[in-house]
Amino acid sequence: MGSLIGELEARQAAVRSRVEELEREIAVLTVRLEAERERLERLTVTRETLEELAAEGVAVDAVEPVGGGRVVGAQTVTVWREGMSSADLPAVYRDIVGVIDDGPEPVQAKQVVPRIGLPAQTSKIEGTRSKLKRLVERGWLDEQTPALFTASAGRTATGSVR
Repeated sequence: MGSLIGELEARQAAVRSRVEELEREIAVLTVRLEAERERLERLTVTRETLEELAAEGVAVDAVEPVGGGRVVGAQTVTVWREGMSSADLPAVYRDIVGVIDDGPEPVQAKQVVPRIGLPAQTSKIEGTRSKLKRLVERGWLDEQTPALFTASAGRTATGSVR
């Protein structure tokens, strides 16, 4: 009888391991799905807005970034230069930079989300992480340790951080 129980326990452990692996895969796919849904929603709203503008006679052939920035949905995130402040950013980016600037310690995306008034949902955390990375690319923030964000050394050195 002992070998039969042992065999059942071994099979149970193997199935449990496969279930855990599948649950991990589902979690990863869920994050990706939410990010793609958010992107689809942004693209849909952008298309609808462009169609409305075109119907009103506004030329919508090309969208060009202003101030050396890059087009992000309908928002432009400019490269940080000396003399710039967070007021030069779109509102949501300004809020994110404000949270980072107010904290004495490096901050993770999941800590920023509730401070900017968003629900702590995976899609919101991933969207915010993407914005944080964009702010790093544009010189507004630093990511000295993966997933931990601080005010950029350039902004800190010039006193641009409040």
